[in-house]
Amino acid sequence: MAALLQTDLPDLQLLSKGKVRDVYATSSPDHLLFVATDRISVYDVILNSGIPDKGKLLTGISLFWFEKLKHIIPNHLVTVNIDEMPDEVRQYREQLEGRTMLVRKAKVVPMEAIVRGYITGSAWAEYQKSQTVCGIPIPEKMEESQKFPTPIFTPSTKAEQGAHDENISPEKAAQLVGQDLFDRIQAASLQLYAAAAEYAESCGLILADTKFEFGLVPSAAVGEDELILVDEVLTPDSSRYWPRDQYEPGKGQPSFDKQYVRNALTAAGYRKGLESGPNGNGEGWGIDDTVIEGTRKRYKEAEQMLKSPHS
Repeated sequence: MAALLQTDLPDLQLLSKGKVRDVYATSSPDHLLFVATDRISVYDVILNSGIPDKGKLLTGISLFWFEKLKHIIPNHLVTVNIDEMPDEVRQYREQLEGRTMLVRKAKVVPMEAIVRGYITGSAWAEYQKSQTVCGIPIPEKMEESQKFPTPIFTPSTKAEQGAHDENISPEKAAQLVGQDLFDRIQAASLQLYAAAAEYAESCGLILADTKFEFGLVPSAAVGEDELILVDEVLTPDSSRYWPRDQYEPGKGQPSFDKQYVRNALTAAGYRKGLESGPNGNGEGWGIDDTVIEGTRKRYKEAEQMLKSPHS
């Protein structure tokens, strides 16, 4: 089974090519076409290898969460039914089926909204140095993977492709997007995380942390655009999921997310400064078939667990 690394839709205008998603214009001025490829990126580096069907898995998980969380905040989804999309899209059904969303066009807020329920990853690394996370003071004597007393909101910049997202303090984020919009995003993010974490727990999963992205669309309310959820939501690409029955604070956790690929890349010699490849000469980074299949299996298992709550 081949991975779809590049879309080929010659009759459509490609507007942007992200780490995973290709975004196209449509004949509708109010809508965009989001196509989730099988590309995978770690440390903001797009790998030469893809994960077969990953785009379909991500789309399925996003659809699940968009539906489950729509009572908290509206989202950008219009339809995933190819027959309901503009005429020029339908000719590419074979390429697009299962990995494509027609979405509302929105003004994307230039800030990534990260909510952390457990201390891990870059948060753990910073805490060990300064007892802070994104500049926020954190209680003493926490262990790796320990649950925070309450989830914390830690925004980051939204970097252009090839650049690294940068964790920033809430104060700096508020300066970036404006205090009122920051407050709205923070409140929505914490509410979304709380609902998602509670549900994930019932499926045997710990939602350690996740990243949300938001956009603004015109609203009937005078003077204020409507805030909506955009991009993907609560997928293994944008979140850390841990198996609840194996959770043990004080160390790193087994996971259903990209950490497996990060570990493989680190073991292969990746470090900052070598983003272009092992020799730094532009050949890029790949992963072997075992890691590809292991990643696909983990993503699929996470999807199945999320759709089968049991306790």
